[in-house]
Amino acid sequence: MSERGQLAPDFFEALKVWWRIGLLSFGGPAAQIALMHRELVDQRRWLSEREFLDALGFCMLLPGPEAMQLATVAGRRLHDWQGGLVAGLLFLLPGAALILALATLYTAFGTLPVVSALFVGIQAAVVVIVVQAFVRVASRTLHDKPHWVIAGLAFAALFVFDLPFPVVIIAAGIAGAMMHIDQAQDTNPPASGASQASLASTCLTAVFWLMIWWLPLLLLLRSNNPFWFEIGRFFSTLATLSFGGAYAVLAWMVQDVVNTRGWLTGPEMMDALGLAETTPGPLILVTEFVGFVAGHRHGGFLSGAAAAAITLWATFVPCFLWVFAGAPWLDRISANPRLRGALSAITAAVVGVMLNLSLWFALHVFFGEVSRSAFGPAGAWLPDVSTVRPLSVLLSLVAGVLVFQFHWSLLRLLPVAACAGALVGLIA
Repeated sequence: MSERGQLAPDFFEALKVWWRIGLLSFGGPAAQIALMHRELVDQRRWLSEREFLDALGFCMLLPGPEAMQLATVAGRRLHDWQGGLVAGLLFLLPGAALILALATLYTAFGTLPVVSALFVGIQAAVVVIVVQAFVRVASRTLHDKPHWVIAGLAFAALFVFDLPFPVVIIAAGIAGAMMHIDQAQDTNPPASGASQASLASTCLTAVFWLMIWWLPLLLLLRSNNPFWFEIGRFFSTLATLSFGGAYAVLAWMVQDVVNTRGWLTGPEMMDALGLAETTPGPLILVTEFVGFVAGHRHGGFLSGAAAAAITLWATFVPCFLWVFAGAPWLDRISANPRLRGALSAITAAVVGVMLNLSLWFALHVFFGEVSRSAFGPAGAWLPDVSTVRPLSVLLSLVAGVLVFQFHWSLLRLLPVAACAGALVGLIA
């Protein structure tokens, strides 16, 4: 019997539910969290409302996709580490398989005129999707003047001064912790079913998952091609610092993958996000698409498949490290005001990060040529106005009306935008 007064679910019964959640997890983290709440709390009562909310709050403290980590925490509560591992993997694998198939088709047929016309519509819709995400996060996050200031400084640091994304996030976290330095630890943290924390067991768990994470990547150093290790190193760093959701990570990935490394072009990044929006699983699966396209460009299909596998490993294995090492400490973490303050400041900085991402995407969709102009230590991305794309501007305006006025869902908007782009492009 569980402490909720009901029989704990059979492992294989739970496995069917995790598989169902993985297949139906469309629509981003909000929709995915709502789906899990309906399946685990409302319908089956495997978790209480308080347990679910405590787990969600804990996952929002972690880097990485909070919905996948929430599934892992819930699975761990029900069936220890085996349940957590299965729940996390089944949340991820259906979307990962579909992204691999879409990336393969994209590299094979993405240059055909009809396919290019489809992606004109998808890119126009992605601009609206990113703006919508920015508006939602800003409305939930910026409730006082210090957070508005942090968001503004984060935007300026990225857009004007082109500072690295990790520097911005770490600085915001330090500022948030310092703002709450005089607050005492909550002596009555919320009740939780998590096991008691043990420093020794936490260290063993952390070492175990660190070895799983990094040993295969270090073996890549023995290969004759440094590209493989660079893929693993880059996406491992991204996974470690990916606070604030996938849209925040995209800003750093765009900055590095497109502008610094040249693995993908700006339009290809837009296409990657559009395809990731249409698949189940965490939006951060866009990294798999990026890895495949970069690897394919480096050496064909097998190279792309290998790069996609390395990217998945480097992006998602850390999620299990954070959950399995941190979940026993859930009560103490949620009661620490400085940690909550750091998370709150990081979330505010993410608003500025997302504004930077929205402007970057819009400029690269609406104009054929965009370059960065420097003004001393500062600078800005400025378009060549003679290269404006009227069709992309028009499609984005229509998509904006459909999303903000008529509240269309992503799964409805993206195929309609793609078909509209193809139709208008072929007529033109």
